Amino acid sequence: MIGTRLDDVDAPRLIRGAYGWWFIGNQTWTLLRPECVGPDGTVDGDAVGFLRRVGAFRPRTPTSFSLTVLTTTTCNLGCGYCFQNTGLDETGGARPPRIGRAWLDDDVIDRVIAFTRDRMRRCEMDRLFLLLFGGEPLLNPRGCLNLLDRARTIGLDRCAMTTNGVLLTPRLARELYAAGLHGAQVTFDGSRADHDRIRVKRSGAPTFDTIMRNVARATEVTGLNWNLRVNVSHHNVDRIGDLVGELAADLIPDRCTVTFAWVGDAGFGYRNTMRHLDEVSDAFVSWSIAALEAGFRMARPGMRTTCQICSVPGGRYGAVVNADGKLFSCWQSAGKPGFEVGDVDEGYLDVAGVPERWVTCGYEYEQPDRARFDSFQDRVDGRLLDYLHTTGRL
Repeated sequence: MIGTRLDDVDAPRLIRGAYGWWFIGNQTWTLLRPECVGPDGTVDGDAVGFLRRVGAFRPRTPTSFSLTVLTTTTCNLGCGYCFQNTGLDETGGARPPRIGRAWLDDDVIDRVIAFTRDRMRRCEMDRLFLLLFGGEPLLNPRGCLNLLDRARTIGLDRCAMTTNGVLLTPRLARELYAAGLHGAQVTFDGSRADHDRIRVKRSGAPTFDTIMRNVARATEVTGLNWNLRVNVSHHNVDRIGDLVGELAADLIPDRCTVTFAWVGDAGFGYRNTMRHLDEVSDAFVSWSIAALEAGFRMARPGMRTTCQICSVPGGRYGAVVNADGKLFSCWQSAGKPGFEVGDVDEGYLDVAGVPERWVTCGYEYEQPDRARFDSFQDRVDGRLLDYLHTTGRL
């Protein structure tokens, strides 16, 4: 028997839907009849046996080494909520102070590749997933291209990039795609009107139309796919619905995956006062359905998972490397003084000696309590699975 409180990491989820119970396992989505789940939240033996046969309890195991590299810590935008800010712009403008400047050059790239080759050999992996990160990685295009070129020598399998999209010209997009970049994540802070108040250049200039134009042109000249992350906060929640139509008007929906994401509070005076209430979950569902109806892709709800890099102290299956070669436990702490957990020349520090530095994704965000967050996510995911089921898309 299995209960609804599946609290282990990398654990299946059991969610109430309109037609029964959704059991979400490892790449499996199974609708159980209502009578298969008892009042105490346990699943009957026959259903558990079926779930085991279809692989719902199959453990999630890494298939490639996951490497995140910051090509620079500088950024051309001045978003007030950025986790890499060290304070607010005291003048009220869009130039918040940031973490220290670091720049990826050829010498550091060679050292990163040597380090990664050794780590891959230790964990007996011959495939590499590379994430180009920043700051804004495209402030250092040469670093991106040279890292991609060198990564091919150690088994580069896939590469993605997290970029604000402002500097992505068609020429650069072609060069990155030819070098091995497969996809990129860009972020929208709501509809055009809200986005251009929140996601601005450090001069204060708007960015919505520039990002849209650059993504559209890059799509025309490459095979890149896109994850369009939509940040949701009390600043833009009322007009998020307008964004789907704005995106569909200029982009090719079937090349884009849309993700709606709650903005975490990183401190320094920025506070997202939105809470996971029923009306907010209703809005998330309606936006998701509108995006699917417009032809955009959307990731299916998944089982509870943990980050491949930061969830295992000591970096067994991955690493986060700052542009200066220092190691950090996760993308969110990268570049922050006092959070270094080693460097690419000497390897990782003994985790037992610096336990406070080995932080995990989201460590500094002020979030609602876990139970409230899980309840919110279950409501959204259950209704989305119901929709995918009734429309034959699951």
